[in-house]
Amino acid sequence: MTKKQFTPTKDAKPPTLAEKLKHAEKVAREKAIKERAKFRGLQIRPTPGLFDESEQQEAGENNWSGYGFDIHPHVTFSAVFVLTVFIVITLMFKEEAAAFSTDALAWVSGSFGWFFILAANVFIAAAVYFAFSRFGRIRIGGAKALPEFSTMAWYAMLLSAGMGIGLMFWSVGEPMYHYDSPSPMFGTVEGHTPEAAQAAMGVTYFHWGLHPWAIYSIVGLGLAFFAYNRGLPLTIRSIFYPILGNRIYGRWGDLIDVLSVLATLMGLATSLGLGVSQINAGLNHLFGLNISPTVQVVLIVLITAVATLSVMSGLDGGVKRLSELNMGLAGLLLLFVLIVGPTVYIMSGFTQNLGFYIENFAQLSLWTETFRETNWQGGWTVFYWAWWISWSPFVGMFIARISKGRTVREFILGVMVVPTLLSFLWMSVFGGSALWMQTTGMADISAAVNDNVATAMFALFEGMPLSSILSFVGIILVSVFFVTSSDSGSLVVDHLTSGGKLDSPVPQRVFWAVMEGVVAAVLLLGGGLRTLQTASIITGLPFTIVLLMIVYSLYLGLSHEAYVEDAVKSKLRDVHADHRLDEAISSAQEELLQQADLVVKDTSPESGTS
Repeated sequence: MTKKQFTPTKDAKPPTLAEKLKHAEKVAREKAIKERAKFRGLQIRPTPGLFDESEQQEAGENNWSGYGFDIHPHVTFSAVFVLTVFIVITLMFKEEAAAFSTDALAWVSGSFGWFFILAANVFIAAAVYFAFSRFGRIRIGGAKALPEFSTMAWYAMLLSAGMGIGLMFWSVGEPMYHYDSPSPMFGTVEGHTPEAAQAAMGVTYFHWGLHPWAIYSIVGLGLAFFAYNRGLPLTIRSIFYPILGNRIYGRWGDLIDVLSVLATLMGLATSLGLGVSQINAGLNHLFGLNISPTVQVVLIVLITAVATLSVMSGLDGGVKRLSELNMGLAGLLLLFVLIVGPTVYIMSGFTQNLGFYIENFAQLSLWTETFRETNWQGGWTVFYWAWWISWSPFVGMFIARISKGRTVREFILGVMVVPTLLSFLWMSVFGGSALWMQTTGMADISAAVNDNVATAMFALFEGMPLSSILSFVGIILVSVFFVTSSDSGSLVVDHLTSGGKLDSPVPQRVFWAVMEGVVAAVLLLGGGLRTLQTASIITGLPFTIVLLMIVYSLYLGLSHEAYVEDAVKSKLRDVHADHRLDEAISSAQEELLQQADLVVKDTSPESGTS
């Protein structure tokens, strides 16, 4: 903007400050976009900037459409081929698959456990940096974007999609496991002691605390930023534009999205497998239904059928309503157990456990069993980190889809802090109640956990009033969490396999909802919980490398965005200053003119003075 552009004509009014600022923002933004540094990285040759529309592709531009499908052929067919081979081999060679799972789990966790642990801490550091640096003020979707969902609805969907089934399954089982056999990190702490109880809750907090939500926040922020601020397709490949340039539309981008689809499906299958195991245990507890893989496969079929109906309704219909319903039920169950359970013990434990978690955060985060010939972490910390990483494309994309209009700082803090504290509260209420019952002799929950961990929550309910009703509500909660995870995952896989399109045909959504159920059933038939853990760790390992590259790529993207925003703000400050100066000059001129008029009047013949 220059003064010449706004010099008023004889009949025109001077521009207002709002008009000056609007014009200045447009000019400054265009100028900054042209002048900012071009993306460089692993590109073989420079590519045009993100705002060069001639070189960009629309979401789904190279899709194949027909028969109720709208798919990116390379991503979809590659992912389906790999999954088909996996399903066939697992079903044909069940015993060999189970043995392979055991060996693979031991090898990956033993050889690369340190890598998972180090990477998880990198994600926390990156998330904190993005939130509290100059990037924190960047708004997803642009400076004038507004949130699509209320804050409460946003949190409800975050929690339902994030780890609902896991919280239901492990909230009693994990603390009891660690109470019986404390982590080797605590050295000489023996099981069934007060020290073991403290260590058990501390490790449980660690596994369900800031680390998983930091992973989700990094992937979600990358997807949201490059989709809503840069206009790229809502797929994992888009995050790599600063590194790969327009090669994201080629084979490298296809490979990234195929890995994302496989990681998402394996992470989801692990959760759905745990969920259906707990539903089976609850039905056995209430109605005597046999606990067996066959029954669990039938349950997967039935619940997947419900999930397909929900996913057909879309994000605003089925997913949002079920998420809000489920969070309401979960809140009521939490409140009931808190009131009828050992309330003072629970809240005291919540406070003390939080302090223990904060005090020992560094040691918990970096401990790797280096000086012990054990592999305790393979079944716990490494499994969890790999599980969260496998889930990250699913949860990250779902979070990105619902987070437009929020600043980077609001996004990071909202995704990391609130769900973490609520997870801690949930673990304290259910895990704390179980420890209290065990230590006071009211119930032998430890025996139930060792017999079948899926029965742990129902064993807890047996020691409370209205136990049958509580167990029934628990079954409903796990079932609805199953549905929300399945249909949310279907929508996310649809985005990945349709080139980033937000709306896909109904048959395509149904296909992926069914495929999720099939993978979960196959993993259960192929070896149960051990196979579920192995699937998460094996798919999580290569995707950890992808996530580390996302951190760097996101830094580049936010740096370029911050450069533009800083340039615009600097220009707007100059416009404000110029406007105030113009007003001061104009006011002074008017005052001088008024004084001149008074002098003329005083010296005119009519005034009688000379």
